[in-house]
Amino acid sequence: MIKSKLLKKYKNINHGFFNKVGGKSVGMYQSLNCGTGSSDNKNHVKKNLGIVSNKIGCKKSRLVLIKQIHSNKIHFVKKNTKRKIVGDGMITSQRGLALGILTADCAPILFYDPKKVLIGAAHAGWKGAYKNIAKKMTNYFIKRGSKINDIKVIIGPCISKSNYEVKNDFKKKFLRLNKYNKIHFFTKKNKIYFSLNGFLKAELVNLGHKNIEIINKNTYNPKNNFFSARRSLKKKFIDYGRNISVIMIK
Repeated sequence: MIKSKLLKKYKNINHGFFNKVGGKSVGMYQSLNCGTGSSDNKNHVKKNLGIVSNKIGCKKSRLVLIKQIHSNKIHFVKKNTKRKIVGDGMITSQRGLALGILTADCAPILFYDPKKVLIGAAHAGWKGAYKNIAKKMTNYFIKRGSKINDIKVIIGPCISKSNYEVKNDFKKKFLRLNKYNKIHFFTKKNKIYFSLNGFLKAELVNLGHKNIEIINKNTYNPKNNFFSARRSLKKKFIDYGRNISVIMIK
């Protein structure tokens, strides 16, 4: 579990960016697969979520997951319900309620305002990034009374620009959004690559954020022990596990 340097000094919250080590799953899901939508053994996934809950310090029933759809839809969460929440961002002020985001190359983003004691978690793949989910999360915090200088934002482990190969149409799509987005692309041996966390950080900076941290761990690199969709597909696996990132007010 990786801790943020920005967040670990705050004693009233727990958080963590988990890799795939320390769980119960086997095979292509070995071992801390938290992907409830994967084809893994459901009992293994439940046990893995229990392990995560214990490390964060919450009851398993208080770990909230969201049905992620690569959107910019955000929910204010007051309690964990059996009804599936659909979207890609969650915010809460409730103590003991842990917000969990699942990724496998996409970027998890954790938010914390120590003044308002407000936390948030978002899933940002390229679609969510393109749809400005980081901006929508920021605006939601501001609507709840936060000042932008008080919000801490941590962009978690995701695929690095050296492994995120994209098509020219993908690049054109982002350039139509803003011509200055060209700085987040580079070409090597006639192949185009994209910096997801670089794009997200730039958006946050443009919004006025001062407290931003990037956890520079490449999920594609097997040495870092993260699940990676791209790496799994390259190996021709039929599925892949999901990493989880969690934040909770104690």
